[in-house]
Amino acid sequence: MSDQVAHAGEATEAPIFAPAFQAELETLFRWRRDVRHFRRDPLPTGLLDRLLEVANASPSVGLSQPWRFVTIDDPARRAAVRADFEACNAAELTTQEGERAATYAGLKLAGLERAPCHVAVFVEPDPEQGHGLGRRTMPEAVAYSAVIAVHTLWLAARAQGIGLGWVSILDPSRIRAILDVPEIWQLVAYLCIGYAETDAVIPELEREGWENRSPINVIAR
Repeated sequence: MSDQVAHAGEATEAPIFAPAFQAELETLFRWRRDVRHFRRDPLPTGLLDRLLEVANASPSVGLSQPWRFVTIDDPARRAAVRADFEACNAAELTTQEGERAATYAGLKLAGLERAPCHVAVFVEPDPEQGHGLGRRTMPEAVAYSAVIAVHTLWLAARAQGIGLGWVSILDPSRIRAILDVPEIWQLVAYLCIGYAETDAVIPELEREGWENRSPINVIAR
C-alpha cells in the first residue's frame, strides 16, 4: 500500500493483517493494565500529542467526536485534584467493612503524584457535530463514544510501552470546577499516563486479592 494518506472520499485498499500481527494485537489486549505505580520519567516530546491524535480517530455516534481532552500541567490544579481524590477515597473507605476495609486501605488507587502526564476526558453531551444522528433513542451513546476514545488511548499507549491509570474516585463537579471547563461538559475519565514501575499481565486488583477476573458469559437467544 502507498505510504500516502488518502484524501477524504478517495478509495483505498484495506490492509490485510497477517496472523503474526493478529497474535500481537491479542497480546496487546491482554497486557493492557490499569497502572497505579509510575516512574517520574517524562514522556518523549510530542508522544502524548500523538497518542491523543490516535484516540481522536475513535468511532463515535453520528461521527460526533464528543470527547474533550484536557491536559493538566499546572501544579496548583494537580494539587487540587489530589486533594479531591484523598477526600473521596477517605469517604469510600468508610463504606467497606472488615477484612475488605483493610484490603481497600492497602490499595494504591491513584498515580496522581508520580505520573508525568494527567489527562481529563470529558464528553459534551449534545455536540453540534453529528447533527444528532443515533442519539434520539440512545443518548447515552454519546458518553459511550468518549469511553471508546479512552480505550483507544489506553491501547495506543500500551503499544508504546506507556502505562495508563484511570482514576474514578473523584467528584466530577469539583474536577470540572478545578479545571475550569464548561459546566455542560461531563467527566468521563481522569487519566494518569507515564512509564509503569513494573509490568504484569495479571491485574493488580487480582494480585492484591480484591477481585478475580471472571470467564466470559455469553447468553444465546
